[in-house]
Amino acid sequence: MANLKVDINGLSMINPVMTASGTFGYGKEFEDFVNLERIGGIIIKGTTLNQREGNPYPRMAETPSGMLNAVGLQNKGIEYFIKKIYPQIKEIQTNMIVNVSGSDIESYAKTAEMINELHHIPAIELNISCPNVKQGGMAFGVSAHGASEVVKAVRKVYKKTLIVKLSPNVTDIAEIARSVEAAGADSISLINTILGMAIDAEKRRPLLSTITGGLSGAAVKPIALRMVWQVAKAVKIPVIGLGGIMNARDAIEFILAGATAIQIGTANFIDPSVTVKVIEGINEYLDRHHYSSVKDIIGALEI
Repeated sequence: MANLKVDINGLSMINPVMTASGTFGYGKEFEDFVNLERIGGIIIKGTTLNQREGNPYPRMAETPSGMLNAVGLQNKGIEYFIKKIYPQIKEIQTNMIVNVSGSDIESYAKTAEMINELHHIPAIELNISCPNVKQGGMAFGVSAHGASEVVKAVRKVYKKTLIVKLSPNVTDIAEIARSVEAAGADSISLINTILGMAIDAEKRRPLLSTITGGLSGAAVKPIALRMVWQVAKAVKIPVIGLGGIMNARDAIEFILAGATAIQIGTANFIDPSVTVKVIEGINEYLDRHHYSSVKDIIGALEI
């Protein structure tokens, strides 16, 4: 049995497997299918300062080797989370991590500050792919300046592990990564979904109410793998890789490319126990190749 423990800049995990935000609810929804405490970290659905209704239906569409979603961060806000959800999840013995979203810097910072007071939440994941309403809707994460500004504001009020989730819809992912590292991020996770669309040819209508949405699933894996490799070379802080990981082999590829940990998203919809299968698969790979620790293969890609 290999040692699967990893460390995300002070956040200790029993193994490198995490769930991706938006695909695993608040964790409790999956406890009939998988032992939650075997998972290295659970990133719960996106949470905002105020309640959001999300986008109109239809807001999900299946595509070849993936899916599109335009849910729109539907959630009941941070106060509801603190009062109703936190008491249900705080005793789960793994890293329960909140994905934080916002529409301006102030709402990001306020939400993070409130979560900072929750003793059983050891980290947050900052989703900077959100549109900045004060800047005409451009996402914070598509410019180095925008990404840096929101991370700086959150870093001032949030004292625990700060993971920043990057958008792939940029021209230079390494530049964005370096900017959030300089602003105080403890770790970087990538990639978020890729902007795409789907059309019903018979009706001559888009399949999503918002026309475009975020593409995830196996289709995005080669792009995600390339970006993780680029970012892991560009920064000194740990990188968390995600995007199209469907099995243990996919996860191992991301670790070889430089990821300290990985997240599983769309695959949870296909197989709700996939996380544990990936953990077991990583261990089998390490044993088969005579590695004593998963750390031995982080960034071990031979070029």
